Amino acid sequence: MTGFAARSGRSGTQDWQWDIRSVNGKGLDLRLRLPEIEGLEVAVRAVVGRVAARGNVSLTLRLSRSDSPDALRLSPEGLRAALSAIAATEAAARARGVALDPPRATDILSLRGVIEQGPPPATDMAPLRAVLLDDLDALLDDFAAMRRAEGVHLGRILAGQIDRIEALVAQADTAAEARRPEVQAALSAALARVSEAAPGADPARIAQELALLAVKADVTEELDRLRAHVAAARALLAEAGPVGRKFDFLTQEFVREANTLCSKSGSAALTAIGLDLKQAIDQMREQVQNVE
Repeated sequence: MTGFAARSGRSGTQDWQWDIRSVNGKGLDLRLRLPEIEGLEVAVRAVVGRVAARGNVSLTLRLSRSDSPDALRLSPEGLRAALSAIAATEAAARARGVALDPPRATDILSLRGVIEQGPPPATDMAPLRAVLLDDLDALLDDFAAMRRAEGVHLGRILAGQIDRIEALVAQADTAAEARRPEVQAALSAALARVSEAAPGADPARIAQELALLAVKADVTEELDRLRAHVAAARALLAEAGPVGRKFDFLTQEFVREANTLCSKSGSAALTAIGLDLKQAIDQMREQVQNVE
């Protein structure tokens, strides 16, 4: 099922932007684009898996800092390294009898690495991970609500398609009954031709073969199974949990019975109904691909 949701938030100087979207897919394909925060990906996969069971789902998290990027700060490590280098230089100069002017603070601060630009790196990401996961719950609520709304709409479409299939099955049943005298007449004519062409043939054997042909031409079982599939499809629509895969399998059974009906029709009217039935089933199968 398709869906989209986005949220932004802030904690201290840290800003973030969540973005989740999904398109149709046979299974669940979860693609994450997350910053390197220990334990975040594992937790996100577990949470998203509870609200999406099917589809290609993409989830992105972007982080940025809201404090000034031009802020200057003293680097303790850089200062220690600079003072050590100055002390070593002065000692080497004294050993050679060279007198050096004492360095000023501004000289030391101008050395590379003593002053750093931007905010200090975060050391403990656990608090940030906690607030991000809290905000993710709200994002997934919005995401699930959009998918539920689409599911309600798809349910109405599928219900109409199931009604159409049921009506075509009823028409096929009527056409099958209407062709029954024609089938009987055709079998009687076949029996007469065989008896005339082979006078010595065993009448019981001929009747047995014709009975087999009659059974092969009978579409009662296919119509019964199609009616059973219609009932099963309505039951799936009434279920509260994910039904997409079950529905996908059921449409394959619909297709199988419709194909058999067409192959056994022996009647132009019944064949036409069978073709309409196959078209209606194919349209339903396309919609089922959108169902979780």
